[in-house]
Amino acid sequence: MNITYLPCVEVEPTVSATATVIWLHGLGSNGHDFEAILPQLQLPRDMPVRFIFPHAASIPVTINGGAVMPAWYDIISLDVERKLNVDQLMHSAQRVIELIEREISRGIASDRIILAGFSQGGAVVYHAALCYSKPLAGLLALSTYFPTSNVIQYSEANRNIDIEIMHGSYDPVVVPKLGEMARDDLIAAGYHPQWRMYPMEHHVCLPQIKHIAQWITAQLA
Repeated sequence: MNITYLPCVEVEPTVSATATVIWLHGLGSNGHDFEAILPQLQLPRDMPVRFIFPHAASIPVTINGGAVMPAWYDIISLDVERKLNVDQLMHSAQRVIELIEREISRGIASDRIILAGFSQGGAVVYHAALCYSKPLAGLLALSTYFPTSNVIQYSEANRNIDIEIMHGSYDPVVVPKLGEMARDDLIAAGYHPQWRMYPMEHHVCLPQIKHIAQWITAQLA
């Protein structure tokens, strides 16, 4: 069966890759968004990590008046309950799993693959990582929430996955309470997430980027 993979920006290391980070953007953005912070991570030049930044397809988004824009799923309301199209989210998670499988076929062990996501992208990687059937290296959840925590079928393979959650204390888009709910749902399910807050809104900041670099380096050491 021929699979049409998500279009992606791929950044190869200067040596042969032995690890991969798959990093999803937020609503209305594209894969170039987080490609731009790679130089700021200041990872060692010879670190054998391939970075993959997928592009979401453009779909109508209800909260934006039905405007068509890059989105991993439709958001219907922005209250704390955060109504959304769960089927679309799960479909996007499956597309991410296809990218994981492609990396494995390229010779990258599953436990050398990190999933990362910002905002909408974070909601997708929560689902993709925690239902995936092979062990992964880590899960990085940035300014996001976990809307499928009540329906996901958790995989035993990732019961001990390292989960790093980072959130802005002034985030007006995905309010900190949503990030805290994700953390608490994970703890209730038996996971041990690390929680970090930064004095920022709905974006990333330099101290956070430093912590991301340290975390990626530790996971893939």
